[in-house]
Amino acid sequence: MTTAGTPIPTASGARPVVGHLLPLLRDPLGFLTSLPQQGDVVRVRIGPTDVVVLCDAHLMHEVLRNDRVFDKGGQLFDRYRESLGDGLGTCPHSRHRRQRRLVQPAFHPDRMPGYTEIIAAQTAIQVAAWREGQVLDVMAETTALAARNVAAALFSDALSPTARTRIAQDLATIMAGIFRRMLTPPPLDRLPTPATRRYFQACTRLRHTIDEALAQRRTTDTDHGDLLSMLLSARDTDGRGLTDAEISDQAVTFLMGGAETVGCTLSWALHTLTQAPGLEERLHHEVDTVLAGRRPTHADLPRLTLTRQVVDETLRHYPPAWMVTRTVTTDTEINGHPVQAGTTVIYSPYLIHHRPDLHPDPGHYDPDRWAPERPQPPRQAFVPFGTGARKCIGEQFGLIEATLALATITSHWHLRPLPGAGRVRPKLVATLIPRGLRLQATARTTTPPRADDR
Repeated sequence: MTTAGTPIPTASGARPVVGHLLPLLRDPLGFLTSLPQQGDVVRVRIGPTDVVVLCDAHLMHEVLRNDRVFDKGGQLFDRYRESLGDGLGTCPHSRHRRQRRLVQPAFHPDRMPGYTEIIAAQTAIQVAAWREGQVLDVMAETTALAARNVAAALFSDALSPTARTRIAQDLATIMAGIFRRMLTPPPLDRLPTPATRRYFQACTRLRHTIDEALAQRRTTDTDHGDLLSMLLSARDTDGRGLTDAEISDQAVTFLMGGAETVGCTLSWALHTLTQAPGLEERLHHEVDTVLAGRRPTHADLPRLTLTRQVVDETLRHYPPAWMVTRTVTTDTEINGHPVQAGTTVIYSPYLIHHRPDLHPDPGHYDPDRWAPERPQPPRQAFVPFGTGARKCIGEQFGLIEATLALATITSHWHLRPLPGAGRVRPKLVATLIPRGLRLQATARTTTPPRADDR
C-alpha cells in the first residue's frame, strides 16, 4: 500500500555522508530535545540511514499502541537481540502475545510481597558490606545490587553468590557493548577487537550460568516462590509451556532490564541527593520514621511516599531507556506523513520528559511535582517503562526494587562527593548512566545494617 501525504521534514544541520551523526555523538540529549521545535515527527540521518523521530507524546502513544505495524526492531533492538535472544522485550509481534500470557502470572500483584522480601534481604547484604569512608563506584555498586536482586528473585537458591557476582559483571560488559555496537555499521561490527571479544564472551558466559540454573531446577517440582518457578509452571490454553530456550531468553531479559533500570535510577537518585541537602534531610526523616533502622517490608511501601517521589522524578529527569527504536512492518503513515516499510522509528522518553509543555521547568529536579496534591501530567507524558502492549512487564517490580533499595541505603548511609570532584555528566550507552560518579560513604548510625535485620 502506498500512502499519500507530505514527506516528513528532515531536521536541520545534516551534513553530507554523516548526516546528523556528529551532533548525535557530541550532544545527543541536546540534539533530541531540540527536535520538537521542528515538528511533531522529524526525519534524522545517521550516516546513510534515515530514521524517524517522534516528538509528540500523544503521537508516540498512538504509534506504540499499534505494535503490529510498529514492531520491536531497529538498530537498538537488533543489538539487544544479540544478547537477549527472543525474550519478551525483544521478540516480534508474532510471538509477543503468547509470551506475555505465559509470563504475566509471574508478575501478578500477589507475588510482589514475596519478591519484596527477597529484594530487601539482598539489598541489606550489599549495603552491610560497605565500610566507613569507603569510596564507592556508584554505578557499579547499584548495578551489582540490582543484578543480585533480580537474580535472587529469579533463581532463589539455584545460584551461588559467586554466580550472582559473575552475572553482575557480565551484564555490565554487555550493557557497555550494546550502544557501541548500535553505532558500528557492518562489517566493522564483526572485527575481532578486544571490546567485541569481551562482549561476546560475556553473552556466552551469562547464558551458560542461566542454563545451569535452569537444568538444576528441572530436577524438582517444588515451587520456590521465585520467577523461575512461575516460568516453569506456566501453561497456555493448549497446555503447552515455555521451552528451555524461551525461559533462558526471558531470564536474560529480566536480568538485563532489572539491572539497567534500577542501577541507573539509584545512581542518579543518590547523586541528586548530594546536590540537594534539604531534600536529603526530608528523605532521611521519612526513612527514619518509617523504618527505624530495620529492613523494609512490602507493608512499608505506602508510607515511603517521598522515597517513591524521588524514584519517579529520577525516572523522569534521567530515564534509563533514553532512546528506543521500532521498525515499520508495512507501508503506513504517521500524522499524515507517508512512512515506508523497513523504516526505523525512534521515540525518546528523555525528549518527552523534558518538554516544558508537559513538565513545567523540566530541567529542574523536583520530586514534589509527583506529590498527590499537585496536578499530574498526562499518562502519555511519563514513559520510563514504555507504553502500549509492549510496556515493560516488570514495571511494578522495578519501582518496588528501586524504592526499597533507596530507602535502605539512605537509612544507613550518607554519600558525599569527593573533594574537588567535577560535575557529573550523563554517559550515553544503551542506558543513561552518570559518568564517573564516585561517592564516599559515611555511616548515619553506629550499627550498620545486617542481612538478618527484620
